[in-house]
Order: sequence, then C-alpha cells, then structure tokens
Amino acid sequence: MRIVVNIDVPELAPAIAFYCSALGLEHNRTLDDDVAELIGTSSVIYLLQNPPDSNSAGIASETRRYSRHWTPVHIDFVVDNIAEAAKRALEAGAGQESECIEWRGSKCITFSDPFGHGFCLIEFAGKTYS
Repeated sequence: MRIVVNIDVPELAPAIAFYCSALGLEHNRTLDDDVAELIGTSSVIYLLQNPPDSNSAGIASETRRYSRHWTPVHIDFVVDNIAEAAKRALEAGAGQESECIEWRGSKCITFSDPFGHGFCLIEFAGKTYS
C-alpha cells in the first residue's frame, strides 16, 4: 500500500513556491492547471487548487478556509537537522507555533503554512521514536 498526500490550497503558484522553498520539494508536474505534483518525500504530495468558501468533501456545512485552522490530521516532515529545516521553513513564510520539544529521541517544532495548514518538522536520533 502507498500513501499520497493531498493539500488544498487557494492558488497553486504560491503554494508550489512555499513547499519547494520551505521543504526542498520538487515540482514534478501540473495536472489540468489546478493540481501540482510535488516529489522529494517518501510520499507524493498533491497541491489541489480549490477556492476559499467552496464545499469541502461534499459536506455543505463545511467550507474551505485558508486562515489558520485545526485538524486532527497533519503532516510531519522528518528532517536531518531541525535547526536548519526550521530556518528554511521560516524564511519561506511558515509560522512557528511551538518551541522545539524533545520527546523519546526526537525533536519537534510545529508550524503552519501560509494557507492555514499545520505541520511539524521532526528530527529523530534514530530511525523513529525510542
């Protein structure tokens, strides 16, 4: 089984620029002018252009908003050097939401992208949590 990640964004160009600059991903291709494929992680990431206030997942009572929002699912990007990765993310326009927290052989900093989505940068001492 494989996992692909889909991230809704209001506009492709600034989202491509952010994710490539902040995380070193590569824009592989654009599909139908409203989907961008990013590579450079263990899963392919698709940026899906959807206008603000449009219905999300067919649920009429829930609309897309690109201000900071919370969801119980987010992406953790595993990095080799959290200090360097954090600097790069901040320079690209991420908002830092926590200090570096150390837990079970990991270091983690939480961020939000310019489109309201939360994500974490994690550095492991080993391959995963100890």
